[in-house]
Amino acid sequence: MNVSTVTEFVLLGFPFLRPVRSLCFLVVLVMYSLSVFGNGFILTIVLMDQKLQTPMYGLLCNLAFLEICYTSIIIPKLLQTFVTTRTTICYHCCMTQIFFIFSFAVVQLLILTVMAFDRYVAICKPLHYPVIMTKKVCIQLAMGCWLVGFAYNFFEAVQLWTSPFCDSNIVDHYFCDFGPVLSLSCADTRLLEFLGLLSAISIVVITLSLIVVSYIYIISTILRIPSSTGRKKAFSTCTSHLTVVSILYGAIAFMYIRPNVHSSFHLSKVVAVLNTVVAPMLNPFIYTIRNVEVKQAFWRAVTKTRGPLKRMFLGSIDDKEVFE
Repeated sequence: MNVSTVTEFVLLGFPFLRPVRSLCFLVVLVMYSLSVFGNGFILTIVLMDQKLQTPMYGLLCNLAFLEICYTSIIIPKLLQTFVTTRTTICYHCCMTQIFFIFSFAVVQLLILTVMAFDRYVAICKPLHYPVIMTKKVCIQLAMGCWLVGFAYNFFEAVQLWTSPFCDSNIVDHYFCDFGPVLSLSCADTRLLEFLGLLSAISIVVITLSLIVVSYIYIISTILRIPSSTGRKKAFSTCTSHLTVVSILYGAIAFMYIRPNVHSSFHLSKVVAVLNTVVAPMLNPFIYTIRNVEVKQAFWRAVTKTRGPLKRMFLGSIDDKEVFE
């Protein structure tokens, strides 16, 4: 076995898209820009408007910030694969990227679980909501999500970081993902492969179970609401969250919860685009397009800024008229 010190990895990307790589670059760039703009809009509007500074929107801010971080460590390399013939990433950068991708993914699952709990308390125990979901509790839950997320896969990340690699350094992906990088290792990776699969299954099953249980109680409570208007309003508060959960868990289940991480890399890359490019772009619109409170906050912000701008504009006109 010829073992050498690998100092960098080559990201293969999507070779079959090279004839249309300019178009792909433009499409991905637009989607990335929309993702950053949309999630940045949520952060800005919530921080600016006092009426939106509630536990629900605080958690949404965490999710928006997470989406910006998540896409920003993946998409720039994807864009680079479209404009260069050989996209490389240094060894330590690759391992760091794997750690952050997995950490952000776990944080996202935990935040979505906490958001489901928040909806459960708001709908099933509305009178106790101000007591249970205080600002302090919301901050503690959010901090817990981030801490657990970064600690959860630390052992697997260290084990992968210290694994020996053979001559081949070509990663069959557009970013450093656990499976494609692990397949290049010269060591016996069966234990690490099993631990990675076990950790992925565990966090997905635990969080998804909590979300499902929360929504069982939520739906049973909503169905007992006498008025159709009340039921419709209650369902509308959960629709966006359920949509995001369905997209995310579906993609994760396909990409990571499989017995053999070395199989179907080509199809995994296509599904990964849905999770790393498309979903982060759609999430801000899913959460805001039918949200009356966010729309009202937006127009309040527009009204606040329109006054000073109008005074500045009229003031400049008056100055011109004086000089004339």
